[in-house]
Amino acid sequence: MKAPKSIEVASVFKDGEAIPKTYTCEGVDTNPPLYISGLPKGTKSLVIIVDDPDAPGGTFTHWIAWNIPPVEEIPSWVPQEGETEEPVHMVQGKNDFGKIGYNGPCPPRGKPHHYHFKVYALDTELDLHPGASRHQLENAMEGHVLAWGEVVGLFQR
Repeated sequence: MKAPKSIEVASVFKDGEAIPKTYTCEGVDTNPPLYISGLPKGTKSLVIIVDDPDAPGGTFTHWIAWNIPPVEEIPSWVPQEGETEEPVHMVQGKNDFGKIGYNGPCPPRGKPHHYHFKVYALDTELDLHPGASRHQLENAMEGHVLAWGEVVGLFQR
């Protein structure tokens, strides 16, 4: 069963608009804040997956994080550490840069790329170690997603 796309996700950019350079490799490369509403009853934790399906080698993952409490905001400046307590608790995995935590848009020069900031509401917390892969995360999420939502930002160099 596919979970409904019923969570509202917003940021400092509107859906389909440009991501400010601050949140990219041309800026300070910190995560943009995410504002979350419409979480369903029974939500025990959140998952974040940020990716770029326009990357030359196929979908490129920029950030994966899980076991986030059901909050209404993920602030900027989440440390690039396996597990964080501030500004919000989360466990983070490896992105496709081979690093833990968020690394922002950094596409080759040319047309704009679309960056999908997806938030999933789960009915459980996940038993995954820090540094896990996206594949491991998606396998662990299977059967536990109550709802999801996304905001899509654009960036080009």
